[in-house]
Amino acid sequence: MKHTIRSFMYLMLTTVFCHAQPFVASDIRLSWTITENNYKNSGETLSRITLYNQGKTNIPAKGWAIYFNGSNPRLQDIEASPIRIHHINGDYFKLLPNAASEGITPGGQIQTYVLSRELKNYTDHAKGFYIVFDKNPSVGIPIKAETGSLIDYSSREKELASKIYKENILIKQLSLEQLPPVFPTPNSYQFLKGGDFILSSAIKIATEEQFDNEAKYLSKELETLFGKSPVIKKSAKNSIILQTDKNLATEAYQLKITPENIVITASSNAGIFYGIQSLKTMFPPKTWAAKQDSISLKSVLIKDAPRFVHRAFMMDVSRNFQPKEEVIKLIDLLSLYKINVLHIHFNDDEGWRIEIPGLPELTAVGGRRGHTLTEEDRIFPAYGSGPDVNNTTGTGFFSRNDYIEILKYAAQRHIQVIPEFETPGHARAAIKAMDARYARFMKEGNEVEAKKYLLRDLNDQSEYRSVQGWNDNVINPALPSVYTFLEKITDETIKMYKEAGAPLKTVHFGGDEVPEGVWQKSPVVKQLIAQDKSIENIDELWYYYFKKVNKILRSRNLYLSGWEEIGLKKILVNGKKQMVIDNRFTNENFHTDVWNNLHGNEDLAYKMANVGYKVVLTNVTNMYLDLAYNESYYEPGQYWGGYVDVNKPHSFIPYNYYKNQKEDFRGESLKPGYFDGKDRLSAEGKKNIVGIQAPLWSEIIKTTDDFEYLLLPKIFGLAERSWAKEAEWEINQDSLKSEQLYQNDWSVFVNTIAKKELPRLDYYSGGFNYRIPTAGYTSDNGVVNANTQFHNFIIRYTLDGTEPNGNSKIYNNQIEDSANLKLRVFNEKGRGGRTITYYK
Repeated sequence: MKHTIRSFMYLMLTTVFCHAQPFVASDIRLSWTITENNYKNSGETLSRITLYNQGKTNIPAKGWAIYFNGSNPRLQDIEASPIRIHHINGDYFKLLPNAASEGITPGGQIQTYVLSRELKNYTDHAKGFYIVFDKNPSVGIPIKAETGSLIDYSSREKELASKIYKENILIKQLSLEQLPPVFPTPNSYQFLKGGDFILSSAIKIATEEQFDNEAKYLSKELETLFGKSPVIKKSAKNSIILQTDKNLATEAYQLKITPENIVITASSNAGIFYGIQSLKTMFPPKTWAAKQDSISLKSVLIKDAPRFVHRAFMMDVSRNFQPKEEVIKLIDLLSLYKINVLHIHFNDDEGWRIEIPGLPELTAVGGRRGHTLTEEDRIFPAYGSGPDVNNTTGTGFFSRNDYIEILKYAAQRHIQVIPEFETPGHARAAIKAMDARYARFMKEGNEVEAKKYLLRDLNDQSEYRSVQGWNDNVINPALPSVYTFLEKITDETIKMYKEAGAPLKTVHFGGDEVPEGVWQKSPVVKQLIAQDKSIENIDELWYYYFKKVNKILRSRNLYLSGWEEIGLKKILVNGKKQMVIDNRFTNENFHTDVWNNLHGNEDLAYKMANVGYKVVLTNVTNMYLDLAYNESYYEPGQYWGGYVDVNKPHSFIPYNYYKNQKEDFRGESLKPGYFDGKDRLSAEGKKNIVGIQAPLWSEIIKTTDDFEYLLLPKIFGLAERSWAKEAEWEINQDSLKSEQLYQNDWSVFVNTIAKKELPRLDYYSGGFNYRIPTAGYTSDNGVVNANTQFHNFIIRYTLDGTEPNGNSKIYNNQIEDSANLKLRVFNEKGRGGRTITYYK
């Protein structure tokens, strides 16, 4: 009888269990919390992962996994953990329940602890969490996830606020009359007597025929302001005159304003265009806020020319995509400030962003991210892009027509667009795309076509990990199909530039960060080395590859651009492999973007220029705009190369950047003599410094606002240093005098961007989401003093712990010490920056 009852109860329980509602994605919630930095002096961060069951059904210990992107976490205690972590590739991981655990009961939770590299700000947190059930493995469902930190950052925030306060005190308050009439700072200017010129809708443009395009551009710009398009004639009184002076340098111009007319003189179309842009920056900042009746302009004579021919901004659209409209808006910004090169990073491990006719998989596969088990029609999520392939940051590309439109828009504004196809490393999106193409043609039985553009050796067993964690992201240079692929994308690119009527002088083929271990176990590499005796070892494949790439470009009248590694090679130094300069390419007109001035490479740019490479200074410590403005936990950005605020690009000295380098990559002060023994730039090397570039990598950028926040106002420093003439503080040998001169120049610069350029950008080209600085503060004897970097911006505060808004009290003087004090800076338009908390 007892046996019968037990059997009956078991049958009932089984029936109830089988018909109970299974757990769903909304039942589970994840919390990922930083608990300790520098755990046990290891330099690592300890974090706690908690999974909560918010449903009414038991969550079993099998049948599901949670996917996410993060910074290489690993379990603190593998055996005791109820959760396992599996690294898939790159920054892509999944959490799995430990089959030995009991699952999660309704209302219950399980926890584990993980270690990772040091996490310094909130953008470091793992992201993009979604769950996948074994029963439906092709579908990913986002789950509730919270990330945060238990670390007390108050002492760091207080110290930072005090540092900002002290820096702000040194900035002098200047009037508009004390500032240069145009930005970037012109070579010379002189205000003239005789009154103002009144610009109105009645204005005419008188131009020589060769400047017709610039006249049309100016006419359209004035139509935006006045609602009426000026008439363009060959001559006219009381007009804007565009005329030639063949004695001026290529990009030089003169701008003369008198009560009778405005005259812009140049020897080239670019010079005329820059004169027009200078004229626009003479307009009152809020000119673009509404239609104007007239604009009054002071009489002035400006003589101007750029310091460098290559004034570049690099836009990364591969890691996270930005739409065509944002690129057009960016071009408006760059051209206004005479930045004449837009370098677009089209591909990387996480995305391919440009349509290439004949290779549809590049965008159909490589241009799409979402949950996948096979990567046949998309690649893995990255940087938190999540499971949905229709996300706006991981998925996206420029169609051929989009890019032609971008090229036309840029060319009209005298901006050269340099396309970058990152190879042979950082090429995973392209590799996976060509794998998909291979699979398509193999299914059709066409092996020849399948292998035509293949980028990897199918039998390669090499083992490696890139800096970003990928083990399959490097193109194999021993494959002939690789060069067929490079020729194809180059030729299709040339066609787009020709159709757009845009100049194409170079193609950038990357060359960055190829990890140790690649190609070691590749049969095709082994075969190539056996056949070609000039290739002594695996490392010599680098020279072999770029020699062939260079030949492809030279045959098409193009030169090769790349990151610094295109001019380096690996050799054994004291038993260890080390990158050194390769002299074999020094006469090939290679243009190298030298970013690495860290960890013993501080003089690399000068070394390369001294031996003959053309160098674009792209120093990470001063020019990487994706680095956080400062060390606050609440400030977005990277920090592996230090911190880059508004001052870093502005203080950069191209021909002696050691002089103003005061911090290391950790943001700590450099010791005296730090640069002793480093190579200096030679007279010949100086001729090979062709320009300056500021990159903005997009790993943490999810929106156009994110992009503009990191871009502005930092990019003003690039505009100033690449255009304005060499400043006295750059070359003055008296360190105290040099510092005084710099501080004066810095005050002029800050006042200029705060009182003229940022208010202009509130409206220009639809307005920009530039970063508004945080307030600095200090306290003494029960009172708090606060200030802001931009004197015309307003500090508002609250004393009850609430977020200050446009109606909060305005800080005018000292505030009484309060534990609930919060401060926030607002611009002239009323938009607020990040709120900071006062810590006693």
